[in-house]
Amino acid sequence: MSFGSPNNPYGQPQNPQQPGYGYPQQSPQGVPPQQGYGYPQQPGQPGYGYPQQPGYPQQPGYPQGGGYPGGPVPNVASMGRRFGARLIDGLIIGVVYIVLTFAGIAGAANSVKDCDPNAADYNTCINNAGSDFLAKFGAVFGIIIVASLLYEVLMVGLLGATLGKMAVGIRVVKADTGQKPGVGSSFIRWVIPQVGSLLCGIGSLLVYLSPFWDKSGRQQGWHDKAASTMVIQN
Repeated sequence: MSFGSPNNPYGQPQNPQQPGYGYPQQSPQGVPPQQGYGYPQQPGQPGYGYPQQPGYPQQPGYPQGGGYPGGPVPNVASMGRRFGARLIDGLIIGVVYIVLTFAGIAGAANSVKDCDPNAADYNTCINNAGSDFLAKFGAVFGIIIVASLLYEVLMVGLLGATLGKMAVGIRVVKADTGQKPGVGSSFIRWVIPQVGSLLCGIGSLLVYLSPFWDKSGRQQGWHDKAASTMVIQN
């Protein structure tokens, strides 16, 4: 009596079509072979890990830190683009300031012309014209401050960018979510350079240069850190 080979001690015939005996599994003609066990990843679906943060374009090589573990990271705007945006916005506000200033000067000049040199109250008239000019100049300065406030705070807070930032392709976002900053954060971001400008403009300049000294890799200025914002490239 034969008990079969050592590889088949019970003498049962092997079926070469069954998987697991060293033979590849055969499939009917025209039917693709079945895949192995497991759940294959569907095309187009992201792998396991952290979900993509909203609103951030990918930038290879950005340090995987603070708030972006395992997912796409923000494409940080260069300082060149930020300077270009600041220059364009400054020109826009500057044009408004010049127009209003010349309007005030023209009004003061007309007041001086109305003063009669032969009149007894000529000096009083000139003094009144000068006071009128200073009042109009102060009003122009106040209008510029309010216009700058509304321009910067509302556009950045609600749209994420001023006209200058739109022109160079950058925008301001919340550093932790990538969403628009909102009016509150935008106001904080605007007011800090304005306070710095009271120190003969040096403080404001330092605020705008402070992204160069940021060690986080996000190039956040002091005003960005206070407002929890950052500037990214579209």
